[in-house]
Amino acid sequence: MCGIVGYIGPQDATPIILNGLKRLEYRGYDSAGLAVLQGGEIAVRRDAGKLARLAALVEAEPVSGHVGIGHTRWATHGEPNARNAHPHMGMTGDVVLVHNGIVENFLELREELMAEGAEFKSETDTEVIVHLIERYLASEGELEEAVRRALRHLRGAHGVVVMSRREPDKIVAARIGNAGGVVIGLGEDETYIASDLPAILEHTRQMVFLESHQMAVVRREGVEVTTLEGALVDYEVQNVPWDPVSAEKGEYRHFMHKEIHEQVRSLTDTIAGRADFEAGRIRLPDLKLTPEFARRINKIFITACGTAAYAGMVGKVLIERIARVSVEVEIGSEFRYSDPIVGPDDVVLAISQSGETADTLAAMEEGRKKGATLWAIVNAIGSQAMRIADGFISMQTGPEIGVASTKAYTAPLVDLYMLAILLGDLRGELDEAARRSLVADLRLVPDLAGQCLDREAQVEAVAQALVDTRNALYLGRGINMPTAYEGALKLKEISYIHAEGYPAGEMKHGPIALIDSEMPVVVIAPRDPWYEKMFSQIEQAKARGGRVIAIATDGDELIPPVADHVLWVPQTPWMLSPVTTVIPLQMLAYHIAALRGLDVDQPRNLAKSVTVE
Repeated sequence: MCGIVGYIGPQDATPIILNGLKRLEYRGYDSAGLAVLQGGEIAVRRDAGKLARLAALVEAEPVSGHVGIGHTRWATHGEPNARNAHPHMGMTGDVVLVHNGIVENFLELREELMAEGAEFKSETDTEVIVHLIERYLASEGELEEAVRRALRHLRGAHGVVVMSRREPDKIVAARIGNAGGVVIGLGEDETYIASDLPAILEHTRQMVFLESHQMAVVRREGVEVTTLEGALVDYEVQNVPWDPVSAEKGEYRHFMHKEIHEQVRSLTDTIAGRADFEAGRIRLPDLKLTPEFARRINKIFITACGTAAYAGMVGKVLIERIARVSVEVEIGSEFRYSDPIVGPDDVVLAISQSGETADTLAAMEEGRKKGATLWAIVNAIGSQAMRIADGFISMQTGPEIGVASTKAYTAPLVDLYMLAILLGDLRGELDEAARRSLVADLRLVPDLAGQCLDREAQVEAVAQALVDTRNALYLGRGINMPTAYEGALKLKEISYIHAEGYPAGEMKHGPIALIDSEMPVVVIAPRDPWYEKMFSQIEQAKARGGRVIAIATDGDELIPPVADHVLWVPQTPWMLSPVTTVIPLQMLAYHIAALRGLDVDQPRNLAKSVTVE
């Protein structure tokens, strides 16, 4: 979850590191620090709290140099204070490092090192790594070999970046397992390191992504990549096409607000080049799906966490209805522990914005062990999920900075719709007329999303009415049952209001007891195949005094008499309706949180990319 930035080159490293860390604030953190080689010594500045405190410390106690590393920490071991903040330096003052991940065996390593005379200055698991490196630096002499030997002792998944005053011409970076990514940016006589692209995208688009169990020796003139065992790696330099301006708020108060409004563009980009409207076909070349394998697929296991899992629930309805393939949706953190019955004719499909979510990557590994084909729907270019998958669909949304996912929810809804059509076509489940009709409906999606966004004023008015609520119940059925889950999650994570998403048909089996005049009941009720049943549940909620906020289709005359507030959405083909029904819920959660004066982009206790279990 933490952010890492490194720099080596002719410029002053300090402002580059601070600016890079600023661009990684969306990941969530509770302390920050940097270390710079200054006059042959390592100068460290770090503090608890937000980056502004670190910036103030650097202004009061300036530090400058041409080699440096920085970090934003999300506490796992030890309180979030200055002493536990990264970077961590060893006893000799020769070595300093930053680290993402959890050292699972740190207690036994700590005891071993203390028995050797190591003095620990923090409560973190990270500090054992710097002492291990110092141990081997004394005998090996070279930083990269000392790092290589030290990392062999660690259990767990890690991203580590190290520098030494004894070797000021290099920084060593390594990745083990599925911890936060390590990306190296290549410039002119300068090189950058980061845990995520936005930190360095303004400086270069030429990127090298470290794979698991790889180590890089980074110098001004470039990078050498080896395995942790020392074998040279013939790495690939990727050109990343994202515009750095897209990582800025622009006219918007918060990144989340900006990203809600970027959905017209992101949906357009998701569809572009994939929907052949003239032929009425879907093309997903990166999926590498052949007609033979499509017909052979026995079952698809969709695995994901949080918002991505709710997108997967929509995907289950789409794939089963259109392609007639059995689908199970498995929470990533549960999948590998359930000993799933997965075979060589099955697919494990992972959905992840970052492509670095530890639980989702572990689920993919479980699928691989059992012989399944791995697919991924992922946003971050070059991420681990994209690289280990046998085929992938990129979300095409560009960077998503806000912790609460918005455009990276609606894009995979469309990706899953297109996948369902492609599977249905290759498996012979769709005749030409049905296929062409489904593909043609995709033309409508960006405009329909735009119509939803144009109605923000009505959403803001409802937010004003709900700003002081303490609880909320979200109800949906069928393909929009996951929309209820996602709407409730959005309200919870950024407004800190307790909200529960529930299948509307199950309301009378328990949650109906919660409904009274103080309980807002948000109902997702577009004109879809479940509309009549949904309407019955609305009447039941209203009869018990609930305050009903309905998501309803334009022109519906039955909903207004039984609802206290209506958020209208345009008429949408029902299989694509989760795209339009969720946008008002995104805006509702956003405006309630903004009215409450909360930190919308960095809600408490949350991080954008969960790279530890």
